[in-house]
Amino acid sequence: MELVLSFIFGAGLVGIVFYQFIRPKALRKEEEVKAKQARSIQQAEKKANQIEIDAREKAGKIQEKVMEASRELKGEEKEMREKFEKLQNKLLEKEDVLEKRVASIDKKLGEAEKREITLKVKEEEFQSIFDKELAELERISGLKKSEARDLFLQKIESEAREDAIILIRKVEENAKEESEKKARKIITQAIQKYASEVASESTSTVVSLPSDDMKGRIIGKEGRNINSFEKLTGVDVIVDDTPGSIVISGFDLLRRYIAKMALEKLVEDGRIHPAKIEEEIEKSRKEAAKLIKECGEKAVFEMGLTGVHPNLVKIIGRLRFRTSYGQNILKHSIEVGYLAGALASEVGADPEVAKKAGFFHDIGKAVDHEIDGPHALIGRDILEKFKIDPVIVHAVGAHHEDIPADDNIYAYIVMAADAISGARPGARSETLESYIKRLKELEDTANAFEGVKKAYAIQAGRDLRVFVDPENIDDLRTVQLSKDIARKIEAELEYPGVIKVHVIREKRVTEVAK
Repeated sequence: MELVLSFIFGAGLVGIVFYQFIRPKALRKEEEVKAKQARSIQQAEKKANQIEIDAREKAGKIQEKVMEASRELKGEEKEMREKFEKLQNKLLEKEDVLEKRVASIDKKLGEAEKREITLKVKEEEFQSIFDKELAELERISGLKKSEARDLFLQKIESEAREDAIILIRKVEENAKEESEKKARKIITQAIQKYASEVASESTSTVVSLPSDDMKGRIIGKEGRNINSFEKLTGVDVIVDDTPGSIVISGFDLLRRYIAKMALEKLVEDGRIHPAKIEEEIEKSRKEAAKLIKECGEKAVFEMGLTGVHPNLVKIIGRLRFRTSYGQNILKHSIEVGYLAGALASEVGADPEVAKKAGFFHDIGKAVDHEIDGPHALIGRDILEKFKIDPVIVHAVGAHHEDIPADDNIYAYIVMAADAISGARPGARSETLESYIKRLKELEDTANAFEGVKKAYAIQAGRDLRVFVDPENIDDLRTVQLSKDIARKIEAELEYPGVIKVHVIREKRVTEVAK
């Protein structure tokens, strides 16, 4: 019972506290919330009214713009209608003009058809008259139409061939005159700018002896000294009756030079036996190697070249002991270099590039006895390894047309300079056997052509006279034949200078009066 009373008392106490303290605070908060809600509603109503006012203003402005755009569209529509009406009027006018033209054309077509009918009638009449006249002409001349046409064409062809021959000769003569004048001027100026010694290498060297007794010591007992010397040097030692001298013979200049130096030292020393011979030859080889280097350096310095690789200098020096037709290749290369530079300055090319190409053009001959292939291509490969200018490399490879020269002007300059150097008086020598062989090859080349009766090489092989059969070769064909023979000589034969080809056609008619 007491527990129940305590619970009731506690509940009453809580109720009293609630009504006295908590309820008033709750009522105040409720009033504050209601006041806030009222203020928010008022602000919202104000904003809504303002938005409505703004919207009405914007709507009014939009309506004004729409009205203005409508007025502009109506103006444009009016302009378009006016333009369309004008265009329609123009089209109607053009349609009227076209109709008039069509009517005029129809009228002219009718007149043309009438004329065509008239022309056909006249053409038939003309053809009938022509056939009658042609038949009468055939009866009078005794020739048919096809035969007369063939005769007429033959006459025209003959006249045209004669005119062509005259024109060809005239053009060739004018071209030759002009080209010869210009070439002679350029070559003369180039030659005048360079003066070279006139000398050629031989195949033997003479060594002077203090007395004829030295010959026996050189030969040695049972020829052992001379046999040892010839074996080590690769040359032939000729001991004859010529007083105070012996001859060293061989085609290799370097071997002859080493042999000459060694023999002179042996003669000076006086002690001649196989061991001493071997010693002196070895010393001479070393001195020759030193000389090769010095010759290469001297040639490079003389040409004004810089930055040349030392190994390339040695290869250049080896040209001192190489010859072509008896002409020293190193001297020839220096000469061609100067001539190529002079020619280049005359034709507007770079003289320095031409000078280098001319100087290097025969460098392949330094090793062509060790490597197979044309010396021009060997030289090209050597220069490529030493990173020389590709233009110079190509000119060296093409100077004998082993590869196409294309547009490389320096290749043609080197060809010309090489020909000038080789063709000048005293530059080259030639043995009797090779001379006779070259003349025979020239004559055989010409005789191989159809229609050639006989060919003669004269003027030391610089002129080739070709006689042809006049029954098989006409005047026009002789012009072409001379060109063909010249081209074949250029392609197949090797020769110094230039060769003139003369094709001679002579017809003789004999009749006996009785």
